[in-house]
Amino acid sequence: MINSHILVNFGNHKLKTVIILAFLAFRFSSSFGQDYREVIEELEKTLDNKDIYIEQKETSIQKKKDTLHIFRASNDLREQILVSLELVYEYQSFVYDSAQYYINEAKRLAYQIKDPSLISQIKIREGFVLISSGLFKEAFDTLNSVNPVFLNDSLKSILYSTLARAYYDIADYVHDPVYMPEYISRGNTYIDRALHFAKPNTNEFWAIKSLQRIKKSDWSGAKYIFEYWINNYDLPRHHYAIATSSLGYIFQMTGFPDQAIKYFALAAIADVKTATMETVALRNLANLFYAKDEERRAYQYIIEALNQASFYNARHRKLEIGQILPIIERDRMNTIRKQRDRITIFSYFISVLSVALIIALVVILISFRRLNIARLTIRKSNEKLIEANKIKDEYIADFFNQNSAYIEKIEHLQKWFNRMVVTKQFEALRKFPEHINVQNERDVLYERFDMMFLKLFPNFVEEFNNLLVPGEQIQVKDGQLMNMDLRIYALIRLGINDNEKIASFLNYSVNTVYTYKTKIKGKAGSSSDQFNQKVMEIKSI
Repeated sequence: MINSHILVNFGNHKLKTVIILAFLAFRFSSSFGQDYREVIEELEKTLDNKDIYIEQKETSIQKKKDTLHIFRASNDLREQILVSLELVYEYQSFVYDSAQYYINEAKRLAYQIKDPSLISQIKIREGFVLISSGLFKEAFDTLNSVNPVFLNDSLKSILYSTLARAYYDIADYVHDPVYMPEYISRGNTYIDRALHFAKPNTNEFWAIKSLQRIKKSDWSGAKYIFEYWINNYDLPRHHYAIATSSLGYIFQMTGFPDQAIKYFALAAIADVKTATMETVALRNLANLFYAKDEERRAYQYIIEALNQASFYNARHRKLEIGQILPIIERDRMNTIRKQRDRITIFSYFISVLSVALIIALVVILISFRRLNIARLTIRKSNEKLIEANKIKDEYIADFFNQNSAYIEKIEHLQKWFNRMVVTKQFEALRKFPEHINVQNERDVLYERFDMMFLKLFPNFVEEFNNLLVPGEQIQVKDGQLMNMDLRIYALIRLGINDNEKIASFLNYSVNTVYTYKTKIKGKAGSSSDQFNQKVMEIKSI
């Protein structure tokens, strides 16, 4: 049972106000600040799977339809009525047109068997469906046509709670300060009657009791009852959705939006899993997220609520959503426009940055290219230096060996001259020049040069011939390492380009050297400059 301090009326109004406020502060503070993110994530997953729950609903409906066909075949009118009412229950918050169809079927059969109790029960269910669809006049006409004399206490409770809901819903729908108080007052009258006939400690009793507290703005009492109902009873999902949605409304009205979001989300999850299309939880969530400036979620939930209302054909829900949707859509479009403007500015920035990056890359590439050229130049210079050092080392060593030999020859010759002079052999001295063979000395010099050069450039002859056109290759005679043509370009490869120096070394005239060079270039497979460059590119060891 509910605590007595909630249910009794206090004589002292001020004391009652203080106690209620203290109770509210205590109860709300215990749950305030709880995070709703996990519940919202669960709602998102549930919405992603909504088609599965609709399919499950349709499967359950189809089984009842199959049962109805069986009773139609046996012409069992009463069973047909009961199964039709089960189908009405399946459709009453799912699809309005189908619910109305089976109501008409059940009502037609009930009139055939002339059962006033069944007819009244069907009319009560029809009134509920008409309210859910927003046909309030038709709902009042239908419900007011029910004679309570033919109803037991349970059905009377359902009749009066349905009438109460009709007045509460029309009050929310018109939302007019002139008519709302009257509608709410009438709804309160009927809710009190419904509670009087409800069986205590049942789901229906607690649903009516909690609704009574809400409509009388007894937020603490309503919250207590809903929490007591949820925590102490095994609620079917539909009743759980009602309880959590109502708790969300209480928290919303008492200034705890985060808690309101949590409970509206729990209600929406239960609604989606039961394929309930006539609901307000998603619409209320949209309002709350809109107030938090979360336009994306607000738009997502209001569109989903509109789809549900359209699926069911709930006229008043579509009108209510229609009043909210343009506001959310306008702000959403403004947000999208701002995002687009930011994206445009960002695109310009990225474009400028891209151009700057491209320029930087071009500069870097040019720098790398210059650096590579410099590295190549340095590498070639190093190679030339290494090559020059090798040549220098070899020729210096050979120079010392050759000079040493010449010094020995001169020393030997000096001794011979002294001996000839001492012994007065003047005739031998006179004939001495006849024994000197200068050409032989030159041949020895050339042979030593050839040996030394080919030691440094062992592939020179082969690579040089590769630079000449086919059929014009130089053939060296037996016993020779190089001929005069090769020797001229060997000197050029060593860096001696002056024709006079070449002529002096080879004991030729300058014109003769020029003629040799011209003859060779005529046999080359490239221009004169290219030929000289390729000769210089012949590698040493």
